[in-house]
Amino acid sequence: METFNHKVNTYIDSWMGPRDPRVRGWLLLDNYIPTFAFTVMYLLIVWMGPKYMKNRQPYSCRALLVPYNLGLTLLSFYMFYELVMSVYQGRYNFFCQNTHSGGEADNRMINVLWWYYFSKLIEFMDTFFFILRKNNHQITFLHVYHHATMLNIWWFVMNWVPCGHSYFGSTFNSFIHVLMYSYYGLSAVPAMRPYLWWKKYITQGQLVQFVLTMFQTSCAVVWPCGFPMGWLYFQITYMITLILLFSNFYIKTYKSHAGSRKSGLSNGSINSHTNGVTSNEKVKYRKPRTD
Repeated sequence: METFNHKVNTYIDSWMGPRDPRVRGWLLLDNYIPTFAFTVMYLLIVWMGPKYMKNRQPYSCRALLVPYNLGLTLLSFYMFYELVMSVYQGRYNFFCQNTHSGGEADNRMINVLWWYYFSKLIEFMDTFFFILRKNNHQITFLHVYHHATMLNIWWFVMNWVPCGHSYFGSTFNSFIHVLMYSYYGLSAVPAMRPYLWWKKYITQGQLVQFVLTMFQTSCAVVWPCGFPMGWLYFQITYMITLILLFSNFYIKTYKSHAGSRKSGLSNGSINSHTNGVTSNEKVKYRKPRTD
């Protein structure tokens, strides 16, 4: 296995160039195989899980959903705080920031971005809860694409550009996840569901995040500062795919079915579909979770 890892690393390094030495020896970062293997296992579970559950009763998972979502809410808040403070400490430039000019703030940024990378592995549980609860309609192409790609993308980010201009999207995303996972955690408590109204605005916030991240990334192309151009072009391309997919989701969910919502379906009701809400047999249309 060590020989295989060495061959894979040699190939990747020949393609990507030298890695950032500041993350050498960090958990899961030295070799790509573990990250790739986790992704393959995730996709296999996505494929086989619904088949396994087909003739079985769904699991409630309520006892797990509250601490799971609360834990991710707290982790997201910690990452958001640390990212903001790192940007402030290092006086990061919004338009372009290279990976070696922030001093100690860069090291602080790298530390929190490792947690951001690792959180993408934890978030695979979102899909597993859907499978166990037999909410297969929520396992959309958008959901699987976003979860599977983020872990892999951030493995590469952490090895080659673990600070500098990489900060913006992760900061905004951590803030959105504070809102999102707090929503899902509260929705697992039946008494709280009538008071939850901001699901629609989470999706809007995600779209704003993607547009602003693409704009901020484009700034570094127009006013370069030494941050690798290849990463910037990749980020712009990836943001375009997310904008298209999330826009399609938003239109189908909140525009095409506006009539059905008016007839009694609200974001915060028991009929809403999150990883913490039970299904309702009387509801024919149910909004899928996207992230």
